[in-house]
Amino acid sequence: MSRKAGSGGRDPMEDLFGSASEAADRPDRAGSPAADRSAPLAERVRPTELDEVVGQEEVLGPGGFLREAIEADSLPSMILWGPPGCGKTTLARVIARSTRFRFVPFSAVLSGVKEVREVVAEARTLRAREGRGTLLFVDEIHRFNKAQQDAFLPHVEDGTLTLVGATTENPYFEVTAPLLSRCRVVRLLPLSLEALETLVRRTLADVDRGLGASGIQVPDEAIRSLCQAADGDGRRVLNLLEAAVGHARRMGRPVVDAEVLQAAATRVGVRHDRAYEEHYNVISAFIKSLRGSDPDAALYYFARMLEGGEDPGFICRRMMIFAAEDVGNADPRALQVAVAAHEAFRAIGLPEAAIPMAQAVTYLATAPKSNASYRGLREAQQAVRRTGTLEVPLSLRNAPVEGMKDLGYGDGYVYPHDVPGAFVPQAVYLPSALEGVRFYDPSGAGYEKTIAERLQAWREARRAARERDPRKG
Repeated sequence: MSRKAGSGGRDPMEDLFGSASEAADRPDRAGSPAADRSAPLAERVRPTELDEVVGQEEVLGPGGFLREAIEADSLPSMILWGPPGCGKTTLARVIARSTRFRFVPFSAVLSGVKEVREVVAEARTLRAREGRGTLLFVDEIHRFNKAQQDAFLPHVEDGTLTLVGATTENPYFEVTAPLLSRCRVVRLLPLSLEALETLVRRTLADVDRGLGASGIQVPDEAIRSLCQAADGDGRRVLNLLEAAVGHARRMGRPVVDAEVLQAAATRVGVRHDRAYEEHYNVISAFIKSLRGSDPDAALYYFARMLEGGEDPGFICRRMMIFAAEDVGNADPRALQVAVAAHEAFRAIGLPEAAIPMAQAVTYLATAPKSNASYRGLREAQQAVRRTGTLEVPLSLRNAPVEGMKDLGYGDGYVYPHDVPGAFVPQAVYLPSALEGVRFYDPSGAGYEKTIAERLQAWREARRAARERDPRKG
């Protein structure tokens, strides 16, 4: 493997992570450097054995794919996909300790293709000398671009590396298809309240690595509050626990009480983003709750987006689209309400604008629904694409000069307001090739019931007129 000039023979990987072999083989127990009391609590108590890992029963429980692969020492390359604090890095380290693999941590933020080549060279040497595989753990693998991800392909393909990538983003969007085809995607879920409580209680009982020697009591209700505030994030619950215990010690309190919890800022966190999967998941749930006429669910997802920092303008724009697409003429006021909510947001801003926006949410959710206008648009577009440029009937053409009238432009057109009821049964508006085609079919919900009755009467009148005089129909 190549060495950096002037490095005294030091492995270049050591400059990035410390010694790669040290990273693979150092003990994580009390009395080792990894158990340094100055390290963050979440790092000190990180599990080192498979049975210490909490949560993720679907893949780690009896019969779970990952447990069986680890126990059989037959691990495929994989992508660990899950939210922050669900155990991706911990699992990678446990896998390496539970198998014969050498563990090499790798950061997609700090490293590139050059470092990949260096890891590959060392992995080949190790494999030839000891018959031992290398587990390359790539944190935040989604941050690698396509070319960087493709650099892994031949080495994963020939078994030089067993790749374990970790990502909080949807790998089906962020990881290239060739690399995905060579890896198994393992979906990890946020930790449940029960798993978080197990983690907290274990940490409080751990004298060597945890807080068992702190002398601070953490009652059940405080544990529950901490776990709720962590929102499924194991690292966050341990950080909150460490902050709460530390604050209680500084205040001279023997117990983590309500005042300590408040000072430790244990407000529930909300996982959200404005560009990636959670953004699409929540807005999808919001729209489907509106469409399903569930104002409670719609308000929940609306509040969740606001708490997560979603752009309120984006929410308003989606409500305007929804009003036209899913409510339509069943309640024509729905679009007015949605537009008014957008104008209110632009005029007054948050937090007050959340009130008229919430009014729009409940109005749209409880309005009668019809997508007849939306369906009519789609069918008309398909007809245009299918039939091309059909001739506009002569009677509908404008005749701004006398010569065009001589060609028949505007001939036979009857101005509807000149006749009783402002309706001309004999009039033909569609091109002849589309005669009798219907694009708009009112649903009969809400105001569209009135529209449907009116259209039915007009259509029957046109049919009767065609039967009396087919030349005009």
